[in-house]
Amino acid sequence: MNQPEYEVFALRYATLTARTAGENFLFPDDHAAPMPIDYYIWAIRGEGRTIVVDTGFSPESGVRRGRQSLHSPETALEAIGIDAATVADVVISHLHWDHAGNWEVFPQASFHLQDSEMAFATGRCMCHHVFRRALEVEDVVGAVRNVFAGRVRFHDGTAEIAPGVSLHLIGGHSGGQQSVRVPTRRGWVVLASDATHFWANIRTRNPFPLIVDVARTLQGYEILESLADGPDHIIPGHDPLVLKRFPAVPGHPDIVRVDQPPLG
Repeated sequence: MNQPEYEVFALRYATLTARTAGENFLFPDDHAAPMPIDYYIWAIRGEGRTIVVDTGFSPESGVRRGRQSLHSPETALEAIGIDAATVADVVISHLHWDHAGNWEVFPQASFHLQDSEMAFATGRCMCHHVFRRALEVEDVVGAVRNVFAGRVRFHDGTAEIAPGVSLHLIGGHSGGQQSVRVPTRRGWVVLASDATHFWANIRTRNPFPLIVDVARTLQGYEILESLADGPDHIIPGHDPLVLKRFPAVPGHPDIVRVDQPPLG
């Protein structure tokens, strides 16, 4: 049986230009070097299915935290013909504020989440400000409400959620960070989300400084590399270079096809 091939989109919905390398590496060589950060959601389409990965931050969170919103996540999805109101499957890579807002935008979806991430976001780690500052209480409450509504599908490690599409527990950045492996025409693509924020994090083995477990993060880099068909098949969670490396959807410069080969 042939492996299915999916389209995979990276959709930038927000940015923060006033950021330096000192904020993006655990051990920065040049603290003052400018290094903007982008915010994405992702979409997987094929085999009669649509899967959205992450839901972005809420408008209120973006304003409070000083991020520049470019599009709402649902508007970005509309640009490639996806109606958020009809999406059946949404993967929540982890429950940080910029990945787990806007639950209400997906009223028909089942949400895929790791057991360990829910335990992290609702357990004793949240007694510490250094961990809870990366989450929004209303987003976590939204997750709990969806559990009670029967709309969260919990996973404990690796799981296949569609033919060929699998979830992989990485951890490190959060208690239950997961990444998504997808078969495409160019091979196995891995949507790392925040298992690596930038290509530079994984390629230099220098993690992003918002971290729960450094050892698991470094081990996670090895997992990502074992799952992907090459370095450019690992799609980082926040790297502006993603928009420069892959072909844009015509008329939509903030949306690129990461299932297609890199430019140049």
